[in-house]
Amino acid sequence: MIPQDTVDLILDSARIEDVVSDFVTLKRRGANFVACCPFHNEKTPSFYVSPSKGIYKCFGCGKAGSAVGFVMEHEHFSYTEALRYLASKYHIEIVEKEESAEELALKQHRESLLLVSEFAQKFYAGQLKEGEGKAVGYNYFRARGMEDETIARFGLGWAPSGRRALLDAAGAAGFKQEYLIDAGLAVQREDGTVADKFHERAMFPIHSVSGRVIAFSGRTLRSDNPAKYVNSPETEIYTKSKILLGIYFAKSEISRQDKCILVEGNVDMVTMHQLGITNVVASCGTSLTIEQIRLIRKFTENVTIMYDGDSAGIHAALRGINLVLAEGLNVKIVLLPEGEDPDSFGRSRSREEVESYIASNEQDFIAFKTKLLLAEAGGDPLKKANLINDIADTIAEIPDAVKRSVYVDATASSFSIESAILFDRINRTRQNRLTEERQAEARQALRQERLANQDSPMQSRPVLQDDIPEENRTLAKAEKDLLYFLLTHGTDELDFESDSEYYSGNEGCKTTVADFIRDSLDADGSSFANSAYRAVYDAYVKGYDEGLTQAQILRRLYDSTDRTIARVTGNLATEKYRLSVEKFRNSMTATSSWLVSFVPKAILCYAERRVQDKIDYLRRSLTNAAPEEVESIMKQMVSLQTAQRSIKAKIGREK
Repeated sequence: MIPQDTVDLILDSARIEDVVSDFVTLKRRGANFVACCPFHNEKTPSFYVSPSKGIYKCFGCGKAGSAVGFVMEHEHFSYTEALRYLASKYHIEIVEKEESAEELALKQHRESLLLVSEFAQKFYAGQLKEGEGKAVGYNYFRARGMEDETIARFGLGWAPSGRRALLDAAGAAGFKQEYLIDAGLAVQREDGTVADKFHERAMFPIHSVSGRVIAFSGRTLRSDNPAKYVNSPETEIYTKSKILLGIYFAKSEISRQDKCILVEGNVDMVTMHQLGITNVVASCGTSLTIEQIRLIRKFTENVTIMYDGDSAGIHAALRGINLVLAEGLNVKIVLLPEGEDPDSFGRSRSREEVESYIASNEQDFIAFKTKLLLAEAGGDPLKKANLINDIADTIAEIPDAVKRSVYVDATASSFSIESAILFDRINRTRQNRLTEERQAEARQALRQERLANQDSPMQSRPVLQDDIPEENRTLAKAEKDLLYFLLTHGTDELDFESDSEYYSGNEGCKTTVADFIRDSLDADGSSFANSAYRAVYDAYVKGYDEGLTQAQILRRLYDSTDRTIARVTGNLATEKYRLSVEKFRNSMTATSSWLVSFVPKAILCYAERRVQDKIDYLRRSLTNAAPEEVESIMKQMVSLQTAQRSIKAKIGREK
């Protein structure tokens, strides 16, 4: 572990303009610097670096942070890796803090698995150059059109036919047998004997995002072997659902092009990279997972699925569409000519021809599904109706309302039906899903309450997505307003006058903005509904309770390993954020007067939105309510609407 005083020294030494200029050409503009953003393609600079604040902020894509945050984003480093990079840059020596025996043992064991995996990769690569590897494995790779440079770059190799070849070599190099078993490189049989996991196979290493070898995929060359591919089992260092083959080699180009091309097979990915199309990753023969989609989302929101044109490829593409859309990404599909896969297609064409084919044949999911399913429907009107419903249900997966609207218009035009019909289907689908989610949340809350009553140590934690999710749009704006005050004036004092309803009689009733907002939320028993904003709020309050200054809290948020927290902070802690009731700010000149006036109004706006959210929920529940429940629900709605009018009157929205 890096001691905290060393961390502080690194952060204090790192000058944001100095660090960013290592990767981006900056031009001075007044007290700041500007450049074209390195995180997305643009022609007009919208990327600003502020030396005085020690932060960067792109007003195009929204990315923001401090020096260490920039290194994390640009180089895709972990927080610790970014600190080590900056320590090296500024010649700061890191003396590791002594870890507990348990922490040290876990760290050493994990590192041992990584080291033995890297040894295995070098062993397999060495075997490819001599003996049976050269005669069989090397000839296979060359027959697939792979050049020596490509073989070396991806670390391809050959697992010899001997059942203990790797075990014996690793043992001679000083590696314990247990490490090979734990790393999935060897297996222990029922009789207690141990043998190599891979033998007589062409080997494809699987790398982590940071480039460490964590697993392998081995391909047999024997036609009588039913197991064409054998992959490493899940281990302490490898979870197959969370990694994509080639991500280490593709991540920079994916970010630069703002696009990821997804293929299925190992050789497909390698062939595309050799051709010069390097923003390509592979799912390694497994069905696409949510974790893999979220990994892609760290680098881009645009995915093109390029699968084989046969039945299996088509159905694999169909399975992936809904998952990708549900995570908020934009998805297109490219189907290759029947009988072709990305490998054969790439080997028989130039880079320009492949890129042209992709550009000309990319389809959005509506065009893809329409063409595919209409062929199946023929002239059957019932099948056509089911097709339209299928597309509507897919559109319902999209979190962004604007995107949903665009796709609804396109679908309505394609099938010559009214948009309102599609919106009705989509809204009902989303409402049903929302009801199911809230019921699940209620069940989970009940379970948590029961556990709490049993003094259980278990705690529930929100799961953040990689972008800024807004699960509750009704409350989102009000929550952002409250966060704005925390992030810009959290430690400032609110000095209420004696005639204020917030005056308590204690020498002007001085309290900070942070305390006022927290006390108001706690008094009402409320918490932020949107997980991203709740995470920022919790992180801010934690730093505030530790006695950190406003600047120290912001730096911690900008440096958070959860880059969503950094992005939300960057979006809200800037002058360009617009409050929902800006007129109150414009009517005040002194900051202290403005805060005393508007912070309470922001709390009232939040309360009004919470009431509206409850009204919306009751209105939706009327759809499936039993007759005897309707009257009770209506009474609750009337009561809430009365309370809402009262709050609006205080805010000044109603007379």
